[in-house]
Amino acid sequence: MNSPAREIAAPAARTEVFAFVQALAAELSGGKVDLPSFPDVALRVRQVLSDEEVSQEKVVRVVGSEPMLAARLLQIANSAAINFSGRAITDLRSAIARLGFNMVRSAAIAFAMAQLKRSAELKGLERPLEALWRSSASVAATSYVVAKRFSRVNPDTAMLAGLLHGIGKLYILTRAGNHPELAADEPTYNSIVRDWHASIARALLENWEMAEEIVQAVSEYEDLERKGTGTPDLTDVLTVSYLLSAFKDHPETLELNMHDVAACRRMQIDAAGYRNLLEESQHEIDALREALGV
Repeated sequence: MNSPAREIAAPAARTEVFAFVQALAAELSGGKVDLPSFPDVALRVRQVLSDEEVSQEKVVRVVGSEPMLAARLLQIANSAAINFSGRAITDLRSAIARLGFNMVRSAAIAFAMAQLKRSAELKGLERPLEALWRSSASVAATSYVVAKRFSRVNPDTAMLAGLLHGIGKLYILTRAGNHPELAADEPTYNSIVRDWHASIARALLENWEMAEEIVQAVSEYEDLERKGTGTPDLTDVLTVSYLLSAFKDHPETLELNMHDVAACRRMQIDAAGYRNLLEESQHEIDALREALGV
């Protein structure tokens, strides 16, 4: 039997949910979708790299303005996942040359997402932010490996898409921090995330002027029946990588969960192929995750 307090609280909670969803809809329709507390340097890196003719000198200046990001780029450039030659480098210019602009963009976004946990505005959300960050890094590393081994998709682009696959969920999480009753109602919160995160991701990435193939992949990777033609594309890579990351700890369920997925059929990987991929690539995936800071 419900207590009077629960009966009184329920309409108030429904009102808060409705107000939250209304706010999301207004932000989407008004084109005001952007992440709060996102470090300025990540936005500046995104802006300079949106210019296809940007000089390496300009990228070095922007990245060098944030010592922590510069140190992270040097660490990634010298990591086992990237430094195949074994030759260590110590200057930022050489690190950026070794990584390439796509990897620099990924590193800047990874740095920004990790920094969000320290934001005063998001105090109290450290645990879900950490979980989301770990999931993003896992999917990013897996996407890199899947793209390299089973498609013609650029692995660096695949890593960036993997890193961004949860950006809509991140946006909703940062907004939910101002609505404690909603955050405490897990089923309702999860339903809002399910219904809204893809649209929010598309709007946010379009606002960031990301390439259309990345926008499409991040907003459509959960469509397991998505039709496609020709060779596997970035969306296929992200779909397969997301599923592999989700079920990697339960390899006995891989074939069952991936058998009827359209992207999996297009990539023509059987159950043994999935298992071999995870077994043979685990070291590479772990090295990439470590390079990203997880």
